Amino acid sequence: MKEVVLLSKVILVVLDGLRYDTAVSQLGFMGHLVEKSKAALYKVKSELPSLSRPLYEVILTGTPSWMNGITSNREVRLSRQKSIFHLAREHNRTTAAAAYYWVSELYNRAPFNFIEDREQHNPELPIQHGMFYFEDHYPDSHLFLDGESLRRMYDPDFLYIHSMNIDDAGHKHTSESKEYRDAALRVDTILAQLVPKWMEEGYHILVTADHGMNEFANHGGTGVAERDVAMFAISPRFKPGDYTGEYIPQLAVAPLVCNLLGIPISPQMKPFAIPGFQ
Repeated sequence: MKEVVLLSKVILVVLDGLRYDTAVSQLGFMGHLVEKSKAALYKVKSELPSLSRPLYEVILTGTPSWMNGITSNREVRLSRQKSIFHLAREHNRTTAAAAYYWVSELYNRAPFNFIEDREQHNPELPIQHGMFYFEDHYPDSHLFLDGESLRRMYDPDFLYIHSMNIDDAGHKHTSESKEYRDAALRVDTILAQLVPKWMEEGYHILVTADHGMNEFANHGGTGVAERDVAMFAISPRFKPGDYTGEYIPQLAVAPLVCNLLGIPISPQMKPFAIPGFQ
């Protein structure tokens, strides 16, 4: 068996709109890794409001909405916080993202220019290499290949991959629908093709979601279906197992990624003790 050389490189995958129970029931390959002691599984309680743009900011800056000011999906401006992208670049790490255009608006330029900002390569920007989409139905199959292409071409230390098809299916058909569950199954099939390669090459891998989805085809409130999401962690620094008996806060994600990258956290981030993490 090929020896894995551990890197201080992180791939963070955010599956937009994937609620906890659907992640556990539908992500069969990811569940397989937990079952065979190759991954750790956590239950994350998302911040409020349980909306996309505010929670992108939470995940990537480790700050709550009252502090960062990204309080709704209509807050179109650059972040005023230091994100993982900013911190990585400041410490001479390479960053990349294949993500929804709101991520570009938070960290590279706002508002998004649909011609100029679709693909970005600028070492001076927080996201140095970016491929951004702007249709919620942009196929996850294409999106993950965008991310994998960035990985192979630019060898980023921090790669952020953010898919939208699960959220899109939930808004169109509700979280109780076949379409929503099928979208999760399709993503799991994609992960089953990419994650083993990432593992072999020694990446720290986190797979989580920003928020969930309710039976009324929406999110934004305080319900469990809207706030509870999963996080799968694959790294020698995590003791494999199921740690879902207690919640970890979503604010823990950004400082965790910084720790894995080996860079200091921002003054606004707060480190949290995570079970099974060394």
